[in-house]
Amino acid sequence: MLATALTLLAAYLLGSISFAILIARIYGLPDPRSHGSGNPGATNMLRTGRKSAAALTLFGDALKGYCAVLLAQWATVHFGLPAPTPYLAALAAFLGHLFPVFHGFKGGKGVATALGVLLALDARLGGLVVATWLAVFAVTRVSSLSALVAATLAPVYGYYILRGSADGAYPTAILVALSLLVLARHHRNIRKLLSGEEKAFKKP
Repeated sequence: MLATALTLLAAYLLGSISFAILIARIYGLPDPRSHGSGNPGATNMLRTGRKSAAALTLFGDALKGYCAVLLAQWATVHFGLPAPTPYLAALAAFLGHLFPVFHGFKGGKGVATALGVLLALDARLGGLVVATWLAVFAVTRVSSLSALVAATLAPVYGYYILRGSADGAYPTAILVALSLLVLARHHRNIRKLLSGEEKAFKKP
């Protein structure tokens, strides 16, 4: 029980690391929470004009989610933790990004971190989510819409890919929770999309 709690705590703490804030400080850029959408994420970092900063933020936020699940998978095997532990760690890391203890519990929208945990849980699932995001963005050039569509379809993909899993209903339940949290964090974007106010990125 203690080992499981420590594993989930480690996943949450990993998720609490905000790469947008760290990269902004390294680059000497404004705090991402102080401009644009105010969201400490890759999309808002891109608005600074520093594509490399945005790329590093995306990679870092995805990597922390990936590592959190890998850590939980390793601990589950070596310490005999309950089988659902990696799925719970995925949720813990995601919640860490949304509500980071290191930044006053005010975090980002979690798209990159969700991608990282999905890739670690099942590469096929993560790959389909990435493909969905890219396809929608290629057509619309709207990052938020791409994230919303990908998040909505993630549980559907997971149901068909993981339905034979020995872990029972945990994969689907966690995917539904992640999807609902992503949708909830994009509530302002949803309102802007419905009103036609959401801005699209210009084609290069």
